[in-house]
Amino acid sequence: MTDVKQSEDAASRLGRPGLDYVARGKVVRPTAEEVNTASLEDGEDTHGRREFLWNMARTVAVGGMSLTILPALVSAEEGDTPTPGASDATATGAATSKGAHRAKKEKLFGFLVDTTKCIGCTRCVDSCSTENNVPEGYLRTWVERYIYLESGEVRVDGHSHTAPFNYPEISKEDEKQITQSFFVPKLCNHCIDTPCVQVCPVNASYITPEGVVLVDSKQCIGCSYCVQACPFGTRFINPQTNAADKCTWCYHRTSKGLNPACVETCPTGARMFGDLNDPDSAISKAIASHRVDVLKSYLGTRPKTRYIGLSADVI
Repeated sequence: MTDVKQSEDAASRLGRPGLDYVARGKVVRPTAEEVNTASLEDGEDTHGRREFLWNMARTVAVGGMSLTILPALVSAEEGDTPTPGASDATATGAATSKGAHRAKKEKLFGFLVDTTKCIGCTRCVDSCSTENNVPEGYLRTWVERYIYLESGEVRVDGHSHTAPFNYPEISKEDEKQITQSFFVPKLCNHCIDTPCVQVCPVNASYITPEGVVLVDSKQCIGCSYCVQACPFGTRFINPQTNAADKCTWCYHRTSKGLNPACVETCPTGARMFGDLNDPDSAISKAIASHRVDVLKSYLGTRPKTRYIGLSADVI
């Protein structure tokens, strides 16, 4: 009897009041007097242990519920709840299909220039001016010529702003001293962090869902703030519309799945346009397989016009 009594006392100390415990095969329910006595004897330390064990039990119970209930709630919220009675294969296939649909990104247009392929023919400039009705004396895109001489001198020049787009002639003496030369097409960089959009006081400059920077000529007041803010010199005030003008990547064409006019007419494939969010697009594959750079990367504007074979001397 003494052993049983001791076991009963131990059980009353280890358990929570109001619950049954087993001591040597006998069910024991501690009385209120025994519970109070045990609490007084054990002090706050024993009480803390009991509370710790009880909290642990609750934590395990809630954790188990979260493992079974929360995934179901998330699945239902995202629309992946399988149809009642559907087979596992059908339910899995439906969830995979919906997941792939959600993972598909919106189009993000980008432009790639391969300077190693550009021959300076300026067909891109001509086609751009014709396609977009660019006023005489202004350009939305142009091609710069870089010439390196034996003396270490680097000459940078461009073609005329009026057709025919010819470059300055090189003297025969200078031609003999040329060690290297190449061409670099320039156009709007359609930056992600665009200073031109930020400074516009009437929100005439904006960015389309595809990442193309455009100007609403009807909203523009011709203040030239954006022209001055552009660090690449790609904007001008159109004398015909009195509004800011620039390269639009021929948005009237590209929004319909066509290439910009300059890309269409380039005879060497030096210009490339496409969806940067599509890993299977030609431009994405080209960027993945080459080293690419942007103009004035130190400015932090994050241009979406990228270059292959860009020399450090190009600014």
